[in-house]
Amino acid sequence: MTFTDTLAAAWQHNNSLLCVGLDPDPAKFPAHLKGKTDAIYEFCKSIADATADLVCCFKPQIAYFAAHRAEDQLEALIAHIHANCPGIPVILDAKRGDIGSTAEQYAVEIFERYRADAITVNPYMGKDSVDPYLAYPDKGVILLCRTSNPGGSDLQFLDVGGKKLYEHVAELVATKWNTTGQCALVVGATFPGEISRVREIVGNLPLLVPGIGAQGGDVEATVKAGRTANGAGLMINSSRAILYAGKDENYADAARRAAVETRDLINRYR
Repeated sequence: MTFTDTLAAAWQHNNSLLCVGLDPDPAKFPAHLKGKTDAIYEFCKSIADATADLVCCFKPQIAYFAAHRAEDQLEALIAHIHANCPGIPVILDAKRGDIGSTAEQYAVEIFERYRADAITVNPYMGKDSVDPYLAYPDKGVILLCRTSNPGGSDLQFLDVGGKKLYEHVAELVATKWNTTGQCALVVGATFPGEISRVREIVGNLPLLVPGIGAQGGDVEATVKAGRTANGAGLMINSSRAILYAGKDENYADAARRAAVETRDLINRYR
């Protein structure tokens, strides 16, 4: 199945719009994991196993692995999720963006080396920088649109022919770039008004929404602004609030409880 099909099935099967972000910070790991050579893998694997029936996708952030020379653990983690959490797609949050020939290599890295189901991509360099990812028809390509960080407004709110730049990106992706049905957009939960505007522009295109939990995004406002008519259409990401809900050897159980609470809160407003 394609990424879009797998995501839609996970929305329904798990009754969930929750995406758990896997951003492993060894400094925050329980004491029994510190110093272990495969601590990053063990930590993330346990979180994935504990929450797989509660989510619509997982989203490892590549920088948290690369910074600790743990790319091999990232490969092993994605392989584990595919083998043990069937039907849950993996989005590799890499925010790539470069000329076509370089993007081709990034696409090989993400889709062939790591076997991710989708990637986040920066659209700033235009369609030809995105085409190499779209050449994998079963994979998802999730483009930055309206990001959750305050500085996103420096560029994303610029006027472009009578519309905001983020609105132009949303329209461009939905109408011209998404010819194979692979595309989705990143829209931050810290700006529910913009989520609503993007949903108005793109119809049922899936939206990856970071910014709830530690970043303070409002769940009710996010869901009401971004849900589709059938109560789906969103991948609402929470990372730190779930990953570090527990501090001891029972961290995975604590993460599960936090995930249940977050999923149920999201579902309250669907």
